[in-house]
Amino acid sequence: MGLKFTVLSSGSTGNATLVANGEVTLMIDAGFSCRRIDELLRERGVTGTELNGILITHEHSDHIKGLGAVARKYNLPVYANTETWKAMEKSIGQIPEENRCLLGTGETRDFGSLRVESFAISHDAAEPVGYSFYDGKEKLSVCTDLGYASDKVKAAIADSDVLVLEANHDVEMLRMGRYPWNIKRRILGDMGHLSNEATGELMSELMNGRLKRTYLAHLSREHNIPDLARMAVRSSMEDRGCFYKDSEFQLRDTYYDRPTPWDTVADL
Repeated sequence: MGLKFTVLSSGSTGNATLVANGEVTLMIDAGFSCRRIDELLRERGVTGTELNGILITHEHSDHIKGLGAVARKYNLPVYANTETWKAMEKSIGQIPEENRCLLGTGETRDFGSLRVESFAISHDAAEPVGYSFYDGKEKLSVCTDLGYASDKVKAAIADSDVLVLEANHDVEMLRMGRYPWNIKRRILGDMGHLSNEATGELMSELMNGRLKRTYLAHLSREHNIPDLARMAVRSSMEDRGCFYKDSEFQLRDTYYDRPTPWDTVADL
């Protein structure tokens, strides 16, 4: 069957993504109430009983809001690194010991035929990570909530067939917005979030003929809009000499209030 995925929802109000390969179905983060997660799953023809586990990127509430409730309701194993477990203990309630699973930063773990690789990212959390997923020669990488893309991040997501990548804000919209300056400084800093331009710069370094689609994720509802994000990312890529045809590469949207369609990674 190969890899397929859907971004159930993405943004500052909550984040969750499903990755499956016909044998295993994993959810990345659970940043909504259990009821809302059930609704999002149903929209994509899935129930919580079909999940095999939840991978956590970091402990911020928009990534773990419903984690405890979902994990308990469906008796799911939860995978996170040591520092993230420590940081989210008080927010998620009791998780049975057998379902408290360690997945260290930089570790690779096989879930049946689905291989998962964790990698460190730069964000103001205890030990934030992104994930790459492999099924045979197919590779999908999910990387949001990072202030900048280090060489290690670039290496981790290189040679992906499909990316889910943050394009959080337009810098001028953020600077002119209503947030206090300390919050703006956090977002703009190396431990904050990628701007549209920064995402385009990163994309221009990753285009090697293999990457076919990038889903722009974690857009700020205050300081970005999908049309602007796509236009700005593409413009930033072109400013760096990276031109492409839609038949060769596509930028796609994610949504804060609904899932993306299922996408098969090998369907190029």
